[in-house]
Amino acid sequence: MTKRLRFSDPLPELVLKGEKDITWRINDDKDLSVGDELSLCRMDNIEYAKAEITWIKETTFGALTKEDKEGHEKFNSEQELYATYSKYYSTKVTPETPLKVIKFRLL
Repeated sequence: MTKRLRFSDPLPELVLKGEKDITWRINDDKDLSVGDELSLCRMDNIEYAKAEITWIKETTFGALTKEDKEGHEKFNSEQELYATYSKYYSTKVTPETPLKVIKFRLL
């Protein structure tokens, strides 16, 4: 079964250009795992690509490594990162917040 991941603008364009192949997700309600086929969609649920998960790591925002950040969109500061994810998930995101680092490749 294909699992859907949604991305807000301008992230779909970064994915299609090959500049983004990692996503960070809080509260994985889809039980994402390596080998899963993904339907990558814009926020309006329109699919723009298919992908496959190549690896997953569970960590916290405070413990993200250089490898976890390569292939992910950049932030100007830690404050911007936490504000962005707090907005995405409508909850306060801190260095202790757990997340899944998901690397994928386009099919």
